[in-house]
Amino acid sequence: MSLAIGAPSSSRNMGFDDNSNNKEGEESSGVLETLDEDGDGGVRIGRKMSESETSMYATDHEEEEDDENGTNKLELETLEPDVKFLNLSILSPGRPDIVLSIPENGKPKGSWFTLKEGSPYSLKFSFQVCNNIVSGLKYTNTVWKTGVKVDSTKEMLGTYSPQPEAYTHVNPAETTPSGMFARGSYSARSKFFDDDNKRYLEINYTFDIRKEWAAT
Repeated sequence: MSLAIGAPSSSRNMGFDDNSNNKEGEESSGVLETLDEDGDGGVRIGRKMSESETSMYATDHEEEEDDENGTNKLELETLEPDVKFLNLSILSPGRPDIVLSIPENGKPKGSWFTLKEGSPYSLKFSFQVCNNIVSGLKYTNTVWKTGVKVDSTKEMLGTYSPQPEAYTHVNPAETTPSGMFARGSYSARSKFFDDDNKRYLEINYTFDIRKEWAAT
């Protein structure tokens, strides 16, 4: 009789231990069983992520975001500066400014402008800077008469950051030559470039020096 009583007791203990071990195994392996909620007789099994896996997933996600942000920042930093010249103006005291539009090909047709001999004048440039900072923007101008170089000028315009509004720069005043040998037609070449020798504009043009200003 003691054997009969002992057998059920052992069986119950073994059953309890097995369930406990299974439950612990499921929890340790990260496998979860859910109830048969839809009534189809099946058991849904899912996998629960461990703390280490969750941490690894979060780290990978953060690294992807950092890589993407770093790429975008690099793209912004490596944008090439762009300078667009809007017009060139000739300023002379006591008369209206001569505003010259700049052709896209940098080659105005015919004589671009006429200056009066012995007159003071200044050149004003209007331009826009885009994308990135342009460092050491410079202007050079070389003038020829009948194939002989008669003048050469180099002017530092400065360093400019990008902005929607146009910049203006006025060169120091000069005086046109005078006399019979000074009058006539001239050819010239103007260039605009930066410290990296990137050229933004080159204009090849002709102009005249006469006894009087051209009629307006």
